[in-house]
This record gives sequence, structure tokens and C-alpha cells, in this order.
Amino acid sequence: MKHKLALFITLFFTAFIVHAQVLNPVVWTGETQKISETEYHLIFKADIEKHWHLYSQEMPEGGALPTEFIFDSLSQINNYKLIGKTQESPYITAYDKVFEMDLNYFDKEATFTQKIEVLNPELKTIVVEASFQACDDERCIYQSKMVTFDLTKATLVTENPTDYVEDETKTVIKESIEPVNTDNESKGLLAIFFTAFFLGFLVLLTPCVFPMIPMTVSFFTKQSKTRALGIKNALLYGFFIIVIYTLLGTAISALFGSNAMYEFSTGVTFNAIMFIALLVFAFSFLGAFEIMLPNSWVNKVDSGANRGGVVGIFFMALALAVVSFSCTFPIAGTALLDAATKGGIAPIISMLGFSSAIALPFGLFAFFPSWLNSLPKSGGWLNTVKVVLGFLELAFAFKFLSMIDLVLEWHFLEREVFLAIWIAIFGTLGLYLLGKIKLPHDSPLEHISVGRLCMAILALSFTLYMIPGLWGAPLKLISGFPPPMSTNSESPYGVGFMKKQVSASGEFVAKELPNDAHFGPNDLIAFHDYETGMAYAKKVNKPVMLDFTGLTCVNCRKMEEQVWVEDEIYALLDNDIVLISLYVDDRTKLPEAEQFESELTGNKVRTYGHKWLEFQQTRYNTNAQPLYVIQNLEGEDISPAVGYTPDVEEYYEWLKKGIDNFKK
Repeated sequence: MKHKLALFITLFFTAFIVHAQVLNPVVWTGETQKISETEYHLIFKADIEKHWHLYSQEMPEGGALPTEFIFDSLSQINNYKLIGKTQESPYITAYDKVFEMDLNYFDKEATFTQKIEVLNPELKTIVVEASFQACDDERCIYQSKMVTFDLTKATLVTENPTDYVEDETKTVIKESIEPVNTDNESKGLLAIFFTAFFLGFLVLLTPCVFPMIPMTVSFFTKQSKTRALGIKNALLYGFFIIVIYTLLGTAISALFGSNAMYEFSTGVTFNAIMFIALLVFAFSFLGAFEIMLPNSWVNKVDSGANRGGVVGIFFMALALAVVSFSCTFPIAGTALLDAATKGGIAPIISMLGFSSAIALPFGLFAFFPSWLNSLPKSGGWLNTVKVVLGFLELAFAFKFLSMIDLVLEWHFLEREVFLAIWIAIFGTLGLYLLGKIKLPHDSPLEHISVGRLCMAILALSFTLYMIPGLWGAPLKLISGFPPPMSTNSESPYGVGFMKKQVSASGEFVAKELPNDAHFGPNDLIAFHDYETGMAYAKKVNKPVMLDFTGLTCVNCRKMEEQVWVEDEIYALLDNDIVLISLYVDDRTKLPEAEQFESELTGNKVRTYGHKWLEFQQTRYNTNAQPLYVIQNLEGEDISPAVGYTPDVEEYYEWLKKGIDNFKK
């Protein structure tokens, strides 16, 4: 009796706490405009709560669910027809911390406009379902709201072609006028600057740039009449280097907006260009051939450098940029394009950081010319640096190729093929650093330096780290570079992998999939239907864990990838419960006979996702995911509902207590 009373009190207070979790961050209203006797604009207006985002109708794969407007097809047949696609107000394209990628979203408010032609003069109202996902920095919710339009109260307007742009292919991305968060933007620009600054230092170590440091500084100090003038000229030289590269960033920023560059950078054309360019430069760095700009270009720049004075110094800086093109382009170009996709002044900041790193040694050595004597002499080590960069560029080239493969669904460069290529590249790099492989421009290697040995160990360690990825290891260090595990058509669960589970005796046995069940996260057996899962639980006499989740729920994935994989938790989920995962954003249509009226809104529930969301809200008074509940065979809750619980020990105690309650 004491246990039951304690359980009742716990569930009562849990229900009270969960009650405060009902979230309605987006409020929808409908406005109607009459254009002519039969044509109208249906305007959906979304008022978005502070710190929340509503997403665009067009989203990249793997991101949030797009906003969708569902018009009743039966009502349309005799009453009205849609003209063109639903247009939307300008949205923001920016990095989303929840999904860890660039997404298109609305902040504070959004407007969507659908043009229609009314076929039935007696038609008074139109009801449209707005299906959408909204997220803040920590959680996401999936909802569906009905928006009503009263045609009798429509405002008479004259359609302006500039106000309504019909586009049958896509909605044009427009830049946001206001930044979402100035603090985050400042941090982002600072990160861009220092990343580009580091890449600039890498360029300094290439054979195209490094030998020019002592030569150029010596030239300025010898040609100047006084040391002070020599310092002044060298500093001016460094300043012009910064100006030239920063002007490049300014030009990119002016010519391409962030959204244009984002769209370009995610397209097949861009990825194909980058794959070919990196492949060509990689082979050049490895010694197959030399990339040279036309001599006429170089001669014109050199002739300008001979003029003397400020103009001559400017052309000297330009000469550095031109001569070092083959080494700087792959690195500077990658940094610049990455910054350009973020828009605003990011390309300018990127080139400012990159060029500052290149200009810095010229200024320092002008002040302290004696330091020149301490510089290592140009020699074989510079070619080694160039070769290492060649291997890295070769590896990154296949990243761009994998993007093409994913977009076009070739299924040629699957995860295991991609990893095999990277294992071969970095393994070969390790052998090269150990002197086991020689390339055309290598100097004789009498011994291996400590630095080279350390780099070899690092390359070979990274190679060994990637090998388990062929058997399904997640490889968190390079997450985002290989294609996702779900795309592996050859070996969906890793090379030679067979779904297994741990038996009570600790032995591995092959899993048998019950009827109507699926292999869910981490290959746990899961049901996606509540009634089917409950029936199976009664058959095997195990408690049920309801997993209210979402296809695009980031915190759900974090729980599955970081908490559920822990041995003690995985063993309980695999052996002691029946997992029922209910996806509240599943847009699969329910059979007509299974559609029903919502108790909460009175609207018709048409999809499986809406069915499970209705179940979650009516029973637990919350619409946030993930939500976990343990039930007995009668469908009664025997544990308090919990949400996102990243603490492994806390989640284990909750799970173990629920299972123990079932056994009492």
C-alpha cells in the first residue's frame, strides 16, 4: 500500500510538472485578400515566440521538417483551385545549433501567401491545415494547426506583380536584414578570423611562400637607405598583402550574398568543381606536375614591381600573391568559400585573418632582421610539407565527391567505400612520412626527424581509428565527413555485421525480428504502433517503454547515440522491456477508416504523426520530445514520465526503477 501511495504521489506531481510543458510557440492567423471576382490571396500569418524558429517550406535533407500547408482535396474539387505555389516572406539562412547545419528559418514572424481561384460562388470559408516544426536552442516541437479564411470579409486589393512572384520551381532565398544574435555573430566572425589565420600559417610553410620571406625582407632592408626606411617599406609590403587578399574577400561578399553562396555550395556544380580542383592541386603537390600561371601575367606584375616607391611595393605584394598562387589557392579558396556561405562580412574577415598570417613574418623580420639567420634553410622539408598538404587535399576531394553522390543518389561512394579510400590515403601518408614511399621531388632521407616521426604516428593512428568504421563504429571524431550510416546499401550495418543481441547469460545470439517490429536505434527491436507493441508485450510478459520521438528530433538522437548505447542501459532496453517508438512527425497518411476528430482542437487527425502527438498531448499534457514512459501490460504508467535526460546514471536509475515496479 505504501508503494502504491508513493507511486501515486510521484505520478501526480509529475503530471503537474509536465502540464507546464505544453508548448505553443507559433500562433497562426488567416487573412483574405480579394484580387478579382474569382481570385483571392490566402495569407497565413505566423506570430513566433521569442527564441523560437519556424522553418521554411524548403529545407536541406537531414534538417528540420519544412512548413507545409495541406488543402483538403475533396473541398477543392468543386469549390476552388490553387494557382502556383505557396509563396513566403524573406527568411534567414544561418547555422542552427540544434541541427548543427545551415537552415532556412523565420524569426518573430512569417507570412505565407497562396493564390486561389474560387469555383463555387457560394463558398464562404476555407480551412487549411498548417503542419510545421518549431525549435528553440534546446528542443523542438511538431504541431498542426487549422487556419480559417473568411472570404466574405476579404479586403479588395489590386494585385501587384512585385508583391506576388509565382515560381513553379522554388522559393527564392532572401537575406535577413537583422542578425539573429549579435553576440553569436561576433563569436562566429572571431572563429572565422582565427581559422583563416591558422590556414595562412599553413601557407607560409609551403615551398611557394616560405623561401620568399628571407629573400623579400633582405631586399627591402638592402634597398632602403636607412634601417627605419627598410622597416617602413617591409611593413608597407605586409599591409599591401593584407589589402590585396581582403579586397578579394570584399569582392566575394559584394558579388555573392550568403544565401546565393549557400545554395551554390550545396549544389552538384560547386561540389564537382571543388572535387576536380582539389584533385588537380593534390596531384600537383604530390609531384605529378607543376601548376604555373601564364608567364605574361607574371611578367606584367614583375614590371610593375620595378617602378619603385609605394606603387612598386604594391606590385611586389601582388607578385607574391601571383607567384604563390598554386599553394595559396586551394587553402585560401576553401577558407573563403566556407566564409562566403555565412554571408555578411564573413568573407572579408576570413581574408583579413588569412592575409594577416602571411604578412606577419615580413613585419617581424623587418623589425628583427637578425631572426632571419634562425630560419630553417629551404630544403627537402618544404617539399614534405607540400606533399602532406597534397594528401590532405586528396582526402578532402572525396568529401566533395560524396556530396554529389548523396544528392544524385548514385550510391557509388557509400560510407564503407569512402572510409576505405580515407584509410588508404592516410595509411599511405603515414608510410611516406616514415620514408617507406618516395615521390618525384623528394630529397634523400638519411634519418627521420622527431617532428616527422610524430606526424607519421598521428597519421597511422588516425588510419587505425577509422578501420572499425567499416564494421559500423560511429567515428565521432570525423562525424559529418563520411556519408551517413543509413546510406550504406552494400553494408547497412558495417562490413560483415549481423544484427545481434546479448542474452541473459552474456552470450551473443542472432536477433529474431517479431512480426510488425523494426530494428530501431542501435538495432534495438522496436514497434512503431502502440497496439501492436502492447500485444507483443503481453505475449512475452515484459513492461513497455513508450518513446515519443521524432524523425527530426535532435535531442532524441543524442539520447539514442550517447545514453542508450551505454552497456547497462542497452542491456535493459534489449532484454527487459518492449520498446514502442511513436514518431509524432511521421506524415504518413492514416487509412481513411482510422482518421478521427481531435479531442484537443476538433480538427481531423489524418497522419500517424498527428495520431501519436494527440495521444501524447491528451495523456501527458505535453508536446515536447523526447518523452519516455514505462507502462505495465494494462497500459498503466508505472513510472513518472521523463524527457531529455543526458545523465547516464540518472536515466539508468529511472529505467531500472520502472522495470522493478513491473516485477512487484
